[in-house]
Amino acid sequence: MSAIRLLVLGAVRGHGRAHGYQVRNDLEYWGAHEWSNAKPGSIYHALKQLAKQGLLHAHEMAPSAVGGPPRVEYEITEDGTEEFFKLLRESLTSFDQKTDMLSAGLGFIVELERAEAVALLKERVSGLEGWRRGVTEHYTPESGPQSLGHIGEIMHMWIHTADAGAEWTQGLIERIEGGDYTFAGEEGEPFVGVLVDGQVNPWATGEKHPEDQR
Repeated sequence: MSAIRLLVLGAVRGHGRAHGYQVRNDLEYWGAHEWSNAKPGSIYHALKQLAKQGLLHAHEMAPSAVGGPPRVEYEITEDGTEEFFKLLRESLTSFDQKTDMLSAGLGFIVELERAEAVALLKERVSGLEGWRRGVTEHYTPESGPQSLGHIGEIMHMWIHTADAGAEWTQGLIERIEGGDYTFAGEEGEPFVGVLVDGQVNPWATGEKHPEDQR
């Protein structure tokens, strides 16, 4: 699975229509450039590829009055929306992926209904517990990693990772079931995770990309 794919589709969907710099600014606002491969070049490449695949529609805007090439604005298509939710659901249930995919999914979790979000996270816990049971058929944590020599430290690390992942996920489930956050279809003001025009981004890298000049 690709975190950049989910991030870009979700960012465009959040705006309705967005140009590359807006998408980049949002993802930097999330700190995605620190925990994923959402660097400027990757973002612009993903926008173009997703448009070629029919998941985004590219609108070429008229050149600005001050000159320069036209700026392209992107809009998510019906197929793109379907792909977005597919990736989102996979990111929340799959426990054997890189952390960046789960991080991306958490950023869009409120796009789901509350009950579905809980069900997906419970599926994640079940997967982690099943994986742990499989590992402990060959390795018993109570015996200590030394029983397998220094190689046992690998198993020890993964057992702790699974336990920590299940504990954290269960805590999130409890917070969601307890009423935290505003999910799809609910009354109330959802948290807005995109920057409005003119809002200062405190996490902006300042790195220039050719398409930022459009």
